[in-house]
Amino acid sequence: MIKRVFPIFLFLFFCHSQQMLAETTDDILKAKMALYKKTEAVTQVPWYYLAAINQYEKNIQKNADTEKLVFITIPEEQWFGIANPSKNTNSNIIGLFEGIGKDGNGDQQADPTDDEDVLYSMANLIAKQGTSKQDIKIALWDYYQRALTVQSISQIAKVYQTFETINLLDSDFPIPLHHNYSYRNTWGDARGFGGRRIHEGTDIFANYGTPVKATRYGVVEIMGWNRFGGWRIGIRDIYSNYHYYAHLNGFSDDLKVGDVVKPGDVIASVGATGYGPPGTSGKFPPHLHYGMYKDNGYSEWSFDPYPYLRRWEKEARK
Repeated sequence: MIKRVFPIFLFLFFCHSQQMLAETTDDILKAKMALYKKTEAVTQVPWYYLAAINQYEKNIQKNADTEKLVFITIPEEQWFGIANPSKNTNSNIIGLFEGIGKDGNGDQQADPTDDEDVLYSMANLIAKQGTSKQDIKIALWDYYQRALTVQSISQIAKVYQTFETINLLDSDFPIPLHHNYSYRNTWGDARGFGGRRIHEGTDIFANYGTPVKATRYGVVEIMGWNRFGGWRIGIRDIYSNYHYYAHLNGFSDDLKVGDVVKPGDVIASVGATGYGPPGTSGKFPPHLHYGMYKDNGYSEWSFDPYPYLRRWEKEARK
């Protein structure tokens, strides 16, 4: 009897745990949105830029606490002021030393561990430059001093603005499940064309013309020909991951650089292009080369997409 009941108990416990996790995630997203909207109201900095900065800062942190609201980390010397000999959080004292820390909740303290103070301080820093799209880009450059960071934050903001929410947790498998396809883990395998190198992706073999779909919310960053990848598309998602789709047969009509995409959007079709000048095709069987690259705020590198593909495929079958 016990042997029969125990699996049922485990199943019910798992279902209950998943429901609680979903409810917790929803509550956190609502709390974040409320804080973004509140800060927008007092600084006039659009909420979707504040959300994008916060998301980007979360993306580049190792082992980020998923239950936190604000991930923005402002260096102490900037928060308190370079010449400030103490770490006194009194907002007036910080102001005397030209620190950027501000009081965001009316308690006269500018606490770098307080979510409202941190978000308000970042918003205030941006608002000094202005609140237009160009003004915000200049302010982001002044603060981060890195072009890819400014671009990534702007792209995340564009996605949030388009869908009017930060609750964008969906994903999809890049090939429709009803089509014939096959793949295995080929990341890191040797490649010879163009010199000795490793394979920075997973090859999904499918027939010519099989639709290729976006896997996550993001912005089309690049389209065109690459002598290695043939016709290819690059999409950067809201988690600072760059998704590389290569060896394509063609692109979807009207798709262009700067477009916002969502999981499931058809962006191209499977082909066998590449390994030569524009138009080269047929040097290998038709397949989608799917690569993923991570930006940590300093550099960008390839990582194995296979575990993600397996998970997205499993979720798509539900």
